Amino acid sequence: MSWKIIEKYRKILACETGVTPKAAAGLTFCLVYPNRYHAAMSNLGFQAVHSLLNAYPDVLCERAFLPDREELEEYRKSGSKLLSLESQRPLTEFDVIAFSVSFESDYLNIPPILNLAGIPVYAGERDESMPLVMAGGAALFLNPEPVADFMDLVCIGEAEPLLPGLLEVLTSEEQIGRDELLKHCARVPGIYVPSLYETVYEGGRLVSRTPLAGAPPTVRRIWDEEAGRRPTTSEILTEATEFADMYLIEVSRGCPRGCRFCAAGFIYLPYRQRTLEAVKAEVTKGLQERQRIGLVGAAVSDYHGIGDLCRYILDQGGKISVSSLRIDGLDDELIEALKESGHKTVALAPEGGSQRLRDLIRKNISEEQILAACDRLIGRDILNLKLYFIIGLPTETAADLDEMVGLVERIRERVIAAARKNKRLGEVVLSINPFIPKPFTPFQWCGMEDLKSLEKKAKYLHKALGRLSNVRIQLEGLKDAYLQALLSRGDRRLAPLLVRAGESGGWRRAAKELGLDTDAYVCRNIPLDELLPWDFIDSGVKEKLVSEYERAFAEGEGTACMAVPQ
Repeated sequence: MSWKIIEKYRKILACETGVTPKAAAGLTFCLVYPNRYHAAMSNLGFQAVHSLLNAYPDVLCERAFLPDREELEEYRKSGSKLLSLESQRPLTEFDVIAFSVSFESDYLNIPPILNLAGIPVYAGERDESMPLVMAGGAALFLNPEPVADFMDLVCIGEAEPLLPGLLEVLTSEEQIGRDELLKHCARVPGIYVPSLYETVYEGGRLVSRTPLAGAPPTVRRIWDEEAGRRPTTSEILTEATEFADMYLIEVSRGCPRGCRFCAAGFIYLPYRQRTLEAVKAEVTKGLQERQRIGLVGAAVSDYHGIGDLCRYILDQGGKISVSSLRIDGLDDELIEALKESGHKTVALAPEGGSQRLRDLIRKNISEEQILAACDRLIGRDILNLKLYFIIGLPTETAADLDEMVGLVERIRERVIAAARKNKRLGEVVLSINPFIPKPFTPFQWCGMEDLKSLEKKAKYLHKALGRLSNVRIQLEGLKDAYLQALLSRGDRRLAPLLVRAGESGGWRRAAKELGLDTDAYVCRNIPLDELLPWDFIDSGVKEKLVSEYERAFAEGEGTACMAVPQ
């Protein structure tokens, strides 16, 4: 065991507030975030599950994270196993290892963590002495199949309503073996046991999925019908996170808009808001810890009473932060509150560069609304605007990109005029991201545009907009986006890729060594009648997704397409 690691863990614990040490209990969990500590402690879902588990008197939950490079070297030198943060115990000493996975790219970190913990990567290779390995989180709601062979069980849905049934099974005093325990878990709503399903592939496509040993044919996504019964807020405050100066409060769950490319509007249905009274109570509590309140939600500006809430925070001596604002949902009180809170930059998301594409993705905003929102922000001396755009949307053409350039030029002119008047600089930052087909969206059947074509579009935008003063372009790594699409649309045949990626120097080399045709996963348009890897998840939205898909390409938006999905 390395004393350097132990000392580092002690320093981390010393800088945290809100953690109450708990004595050993009957059932022990180690909650693992497959990324670094600072990323995990910025994640409200991770913090909420940690708190939920420790709220049970017979359950103890500690934490573990992906080690950084320095730590990895220490682990190798000492020969010790991966340790939990709280008690510095090897993960093999816990009853359950629970991964919390928000992003598909973190699937790559699961095999190295299991290896470092001394736990066989594949579930089928573990014996009775090993902990159960489970996972949950937004990435698993969408498609757990790429990591299915690593998991004993997967939580499909929100933790608040799902955990009680699972814990009832896991804490049962009945003495049964691992296989029988997993069969019992499979009967819990929202619990998926991958080993109880047999998948068959032909011609590179999934053709059947057969439940075994009485497992249900589908697994229902579980959602919290009482979203306000337990607040989701910062449970642990630490300086080692990008939100160190904030107390985060979830104001709503999901999004009421239903944009056709966005998973948040479908996997968290129905849209739910916490009551204004409940959020204000959390604000009062949070201001005792931090001066700045971070309002969390996929559609913060859609929150009913957002202006009242902002005024309350300011009146209590606090400041406000939000991630991005809905263009047609801007509230004057919210804008004023952001200004009073010291915001120099506000993010807006037109997403589609042209009106045709905004209609295609069901964004339901016009260029006039976009310019009006910019004018309202600029009029309150917020001169730095961050705009989110997507390139490579289905049917996108050069004309759509030209329209995006024109829109940016018109916004820039407004910023420069206001900056000259106010005698200070203003800037337009463009965050440009490629379209990634996501499960449980109407565009899940659409392929991602190939990388060479996306690279040409990126070069065009850099040439057209890079020459403009006061405009800066941030382009998401196209290869990173490709990987995300691969893991979003993948199936169990990707498990060897994830294992070998850490051994071969990256996933691209691993794919080449395995002879894996990744384009078949990423770029292929999928027929509506094809069985999807994630079709076993019953989210209650399949008919709506098909309807929205058909409506999108039947309304005329796709007539000038490069590749209309078939």
